[in-house]
Amino acid sequence: MVRWYHAIFTAYGFWLPNDPRGSWSTFVHAWELYRFGGNATKVAAKRSYAHDPHDVQFRRAAKEHLKYSPARFDDACRRSIAIGFARACEEFGFRLHACAIGFDHVHVVASRASERDIEGIVAVLKARATSQMRQDGTHPMRAYSPVPTPWAKSCWSVFINDEAQLTNAIDYVNRHPEKEGMARQHWEFIRPV
Repeated sequence: MVRWYHAIFTAYGFWLPNDPRGSWSTFVHAWELYRFGGNATKVAAKRSYAHDPHDVQFRRAAKEHLKYSPARFDDACRRSIAIGFARACEEFGFRLHACAIGFDHVHVVASRASERDIEGIVAVLKARATSQMRQDGTHPMRAYSPVPTPWAKSCWSVFINDEAQLTNAIDYVNRHPEKEGMARQHWEFIRPV
């Protein structure tokens, strides 16, 4: 039985539907992106493709064909996201055990919720974070009209069944900001297991 989740959700433009390493997409909706990079590159395995070899220059060039510039979260934006996450946890009783808010994606370790699957939990986290970014004036895409969502659709998740897996996931998420050149993050909404 699934007891916890390690979920990763990304900002707009982080991972393209026709990324050369694969994607979860079945269709490329933007003609310009399709014309540049071709069909969606759907993969089925639930493993990380982030470190697979690929043509980095091609991927960066493809991002030039997005409708909007990729969303990037600066320090002020990350603080707003954290406030939104805290609000979601308080309103809905979510228990997050680790959280890393990066420049263009988020990692969380969450307890299973009785009323929502992990996709539902992530949807609420994104919604509250977006609302808070708008309120604080930190939304990374506020220059566009209308203001688009800063998030990509859905999330990637790993089911965690035992405490050893949980400990490893929490440790990984706690160390993750250092991979992006940031200090470890300590958020008030994080709860012990």
